[in-house]
Amino acid sequence: MFLGTYELKFSGQGRVILPKKLREGISGRNLILSKGFEGCIWGFDIEDFEKEAKKQLEISVTEEQARLIQRFLFSGSEPVELDAQGRFVIPSALLDFARVKDGIIIIGAGDHFEVWDKLRWESHNKELGRRYGRH
Repeated sequence: MFLGTYELKFSGQGRVILPKKLREGISGRNLILSKGFEGCIWGFDIEDFEKEAKKQLEISVTEEQARLIQRFLFSGSEPVELDAQGRFVIPSALLDFARVKDGIIIIGAGDHFEVWDKLRWESHNKELGRRYGRH
């Protein structure tokens, strides 16, 4: 399970270290990065991504909403590999999608983790606080 909030900096062009507590949720060195909702990047262990993909593919392509989600999920997904130090490179297309600049936040989100531009996360998190009772 992916838990916690981590503020990080890039260690090279799009390269970032996945915090040790989050690496523990990855079986092996491969993971899938994907476009996420609300403008973040999702990160999945391969097995968890396959489970989510299977759920999406069980919905008939005759349903418009299913087609839209399938296109969004699969066209915006890329496999990446962790190096020996737990670093990975976020593809430029995903960085552009999430409008990630310099500072990033990685949060645990249960069955996946999310990569956010720092300022965008702070704004989103503030809205979550207003919406769910934290002022």
